[in-house]
Amino acid sequence: MNPMTENKMQKIDATSAEAQSTDLMAANIEQLKALFPELITEGPDGVAVNVDVLKTLVGDKTATDAEEKYGLNWHGKRRARKMALTPSMGTLRPCPDESVQWDTTQNLMIEGDNLEVLKLLQKSYAGKVKLIYIDPPYNTGNDFVYPDSFQDNVRNYLELTGQVEGGRKISSNTDASGRFHTDWLNMIYPRLKISRNLLNDSGLIFISIGDAEVANLRAICDEIFGPENFVASIIWQKKYGPKSDAKHFSESHDFIIVYAKSIEDAKIVRLPKSDKQNDRYTNADNDPRGPWKAGDVLRNEARDYAIFPVKLPSGREVMPPPNTSWRYTKEKFAELISDNRIWFGKDGDSRPAYKRFLSEVSDSIPAETIWMHSDAGHNDAAKKELRALFDEQAPFDTPKPVKLLDRILSVGTEPGGADLVLDFFAGSGTSAHATLRANAADGGTRRFILVQLPEPRDVENKDQVEAAKFCDSIGRPRTIAEITKERIRRAGKVVQAEVGATELDIGFRSFKLDASNIRAWRPKVDDLAKSLFEHSDHVDAARSEADVLYELLLRFGLDLCIPIEQKILAGARVHSVGGGALIACLATSIGAEQVEKIAQGIAEWLKNQAPASATTCVFRDSAFADDVAKTNMAAILEQNGIQNVRSL
Repeated sequence: MNPMTENKMQKIDATSAEAQSTDLMAANIEQLKALFPELITEGPDGVAVNVDVLKTLVGDKTATDAEEKYGLNWHGKRRARKMALTPSMGTLRPCPDESVQWDTTQNLMIEGDNLEVLKLLQKSYAGKVKLIYIDPPYNTGNDFVYPDSFQDNVRNYLELTGQVEGGRKISSNTDASGRFHTDWLNMIYPRLKISRNLLNDSGLIFISIGDAEVANLRAICDEIFGPENFVASIIWQKKYGPKSDAKHFSESHDFIIVYAKSIEDAKIVRLPKSDKQNDRYTNADNDPRGPWKAGDVLRNEARDYAIFPVKLPSGREVMPPPNTSWRYTKEKFAELISDNRIWFGKDGDSRPAYKRFLSEVSDSIPAETIWMHSDAGHNDAAKKELRALFDEQAPFDTPKPVKLLDRILSVGTEPGGADLVLDFFAGSGTSAHATLRANAADGGTRRFILVQLPEPRDVENKDQVEAAKFCDSIGRPRTIAEITKERIRRAGKVVQAEVGATELDIGFRSFKLDASNIRAWRPKVDDLAKSLFEHSDHVDAARSEADVLYELLLRFGLDLCIPIEQKILAGARVHSVGGGALIACLATSIGAEQVEKIAQGIAEWLKNQAPASATTCVFRDSAFADDVAKTNMAAILEQNGIQNVRSL
């Protein structure tokens, strides 16, 4: 046999089904599932049988509806809700070397677990986001669904992504799992719940999803956003042709579910009319008022006052058909005819029609709920876009086309405005690319925040090898987050070259999720004295001054792109954030002789800056030589009107 065509024998090991006896319980469950699908549910240990439903099906009188209620329920929902409410113990560490235009950009690219990142962004960005777009895992059996840890999610994240030892390996949520839907629901629920807080009152969220979870997603969003805030279920034609080898139907679409923070306050932008739509307006009678199109003059109900004969220019009279009537009274009809508003056809013998002039109608229309690939792109175009950016490589399997995000941005953000756009399943970075294009097109200053898990890419995995090799080619770690960042870098250059706008913000500040710079108190029971000594400085000694500064921005609710100035006062570096909203001196040592000079220097600096709100000053607690020096610093600042003085 030709070795090139020989089928490889699959090894049977102890975990293979062939090496084990028949699973009688699994067989019983399969038989029940075939007869009564509604019996099978998901429990804490996998597949389970809903006994209450079984009682109902067999007419058992002990069955009750006491526990039944409307809504979507699953094992772990209470924990998922609590997960959303648990504060994060992490921080975001700045990475200027991985950024573009760090000093001036207003955009963010954050690498990390999006659940923790969303929590960390709450203080700084609550109520400030106009548009959220996410493309989460569709749960088709091959997607990675992030396993959250209630105890310490930051530690869990660092382990899963190989940043600390003792971690677990990332794996897919396969459809063989007894908790297939449960795992997905527990993943998506807390993230959506937290993200709602970030939307402003006029904000919208667009969520791409497939058939596997669209029903569950709708139920979750009804609970989180409220069913009254449902806006639309958009069908996007993701393929431009049928798949001939499809087993049953050729799936050609995805869904995009849209909800508003508040349907009454939502701002949904109308789309400009296309030339094709305007072509429907003609001017058959050369009316000086310009192009028009014919509208119906009939009402689909009979009203006595609107049933009368109308005399045509040909001399013939016409009546409305049975069970209908004219839209107008006899007097109004005569007025419209006199104003040349009624069209009787070129021969003057056709049924009347109302002339609706193009000049009198809006030049925009509401977006429809079916988005064809010609208007919103398709999967093949998305892959070609990536190849064009990445030197004919395709390091991402399922990117979204830029035209799709162009359409979402055109509906969800104000033209020429400064809306904030968030995508916390950033993937290949299409959202950032489209935001840059939108700003280039209409002169807007929209900002983006992208969040992406650094999901590892394995060169030994045939589905990931191209992505892994691409990361090698640019000298970066083999993760999806690195592909996201590189996409933004390259897209920015392309967009800027296309429009020649040097003032366009094509940059981003890069941050990475990590454990807090402020160390938690974890004493060693067998040596408390040593633990106290080691914890004399609450700040992790391995972290930089910039690490600590940006954690302060998060803790005090300041924008991560806020302007920061620096001065050296009495040999110590002092940071003024947001024109004096926050003053931070994070020097590791402040001598007694420096205290007065630093305090007076800060007071003088603030007089020149004249901050609009009360200033907060922060110092390292361990930096002061003694309690006297610390007390003197606070006293001098207070004498100069600075009341809020804090130490780390």
